[in-house]
Amino acid sequence: MKQAAVNIETMKAEIDLMKNATYIVKDGTIHEIIKPESGYGKQIINWQGHKPCNVKLETDIKF
Repeated sequence: MKQAAVNIETMKAEIDLMKNATYIVKDGTIHEIIKPESGYGKQIINWQGHKPCNVKLETDIKF
């Protein structure tokens, strides 16, 4: 997984806006969430203590 460029001085990150993706920022670090392999599905993000703690990935198969 490729992470976005981060400038430590200002704590700003750059992401490619032409790429369809879901990102999570936790404790100053950006994480790209993987996509369902089939292209269909859900990404369910759970939060605990006002921070994202885990992601559940569900994949659907379309006929």
